Amino acid sequence: MIRLPHLQRLSTLAAALALAGCASVSPDGLRGDVATLTQGRTGGVQAALPATDPAARATAQQSIEGWLAQPLTQDAAVRIALLNNPGLQARLAALGVADAERVQAITLPNPHLSLGRFANSHEREIERTLAFGLLDLITLPWRTQRQAERLQIATLQAAQDVVLLAADTRRAWLRAVAAEQVAATHGRMVEAAEAGAELARRMVQVGNWSRLRQAREQATLHDARSQHARARLAAATAREELHRRLGLWGLQTQYQLAAQLPPLPASALPADGIEATALRERLDVQAARRQLDTQAVRQGWSRAGAVFGDIGLAYSRNTTTERDSGHREITRGWELELPLPLFDWGGAARTRAQAEVEQSAAQLQDTAVRARSEVRAAWLTYRTALDLARQQQAEVVPLRQLISDETTLRYNGMLASVWDMLAEARTSTQAVANAIEAQRDFWLAETDLQLALTGTSPGALQGLTSGAAASTTPQGH
Repeated sequence: MIRLPHLQRLSTLAAALALAGCASVSPDGLRGDVATLTQGRTGGVQAALPATDPAARATAQQSIEGWLAQPLTQDAAVRIALLNNPGLQARLAALGVADAERVQAITLPNPHLSLGRFANSHEREIERTLAFGLLDLITLPWRTQRQAERLQIATLQAAQDVVLLAADTRRAWLRAVAAEQVAATHGRMVEAAEAGAELARRMVQVGNWSRLRQAREQATLHDARSQHARARLAAATAREELHRRLGLWGLQTQYQLAAQLPPLPASALPADGIEATALRERLDVQAARRQLDTQAVRQGWSRAGAVFGDIGLAYSRNTTTERDSGHREITRGWELELPLPLFDWGGAARTRAQAEVEQSAAQLQDTAVRARSEVRAAWLTYRTALDLARQQQAEVVPLRQLISDETTLRYNGMLASVWDMLAEARTSTQAVANAIEAQRDFWLAETDLQLALTGTSPGALQGLTSGAAASTTPQGH
């Protein structure tokens, strides 16, 4: 009769053998798991990831061509980037490699068969030995759990790459659209300056103006043309940045962008509970927590693995045959190989495991502190950017339009000159450009806030001062 403890050991061993025999590589390279983790973290876009099936890839390319045939929206840009970005494809392929390594790590190693033939003048001996590592079989359940944890950490890290690519694509799209809008406004400023320079030339020809006043108008024209050239360069470089995110080249880059940025929201996101949301939803916090759990489980096995890592069991069957009489003698037996812990008692392995646990705990705490700080800074940047953008659209631009209308009335009443009209046209156009840049800065801040809330660390936040420094005009806003 088999006792209950022995029955439990046998059932555990049978389960371990079943796990080792049933382990297989994920058919989609864990892309489905990554898609599940990134759901709701890519700005509301249910974006698909690149598939390994050639038919699915062909269908994805057809979808990309359809999106590029229309004015490219922000959501369409994210979908194209997640399907077509080569860097993301390489990262997902590396996740498939990690999955294969996991299966290899939990698969029992093949036994070793040794054959030997020895002969002298009296007899001939044949040795047969079948050996395998005993510790691999004993630690199989633990190794299976550990490899599963490590693979889940790798999956979380791949999901972070997907979320970061979606956020970077949104930023690139926002900068490209805003840069084209700003370049168009600077084109109108050049037209106004050209009209002023031409009128000044004619005034000098008829003797009503001095060459000094004409030179001033020409200087204004050259300055407007310089700003227009910088604006066009900024639009071209922003578009190239978007091309890199989308993974496009050649004729595919001849797409048309959307005409303008999205409108400002009616209300701002509240600040209540943003820290709790970040600690609960952020992928980097989840990955750090998983890393700590894995190291804590590994600590219990580290010393035993270092001391008894070479336990081996072997079965031998030897045949000895005498040459003269032909008598054959067969010997059978088994061998157990145990390391003697004379020098290494596992102290260094235990200390290393403890240090790794402490390191993982400190990394988790650092990640949590950084998440709290980043989400607070992101919300403050978001709220300030929204206030400034609303001020530009609701107050500054209408005020400049009022001044322009009043100047036109005074010009019609012969109370203002044509030069006042042209100067006011340039000023009003610059106010429109500043409003576009403020609107762009808000959406950049909103992208960083969403990334800090549910995704991962947004890195250097796109503050208002940096946004002003990146402006296509030297005045800033």
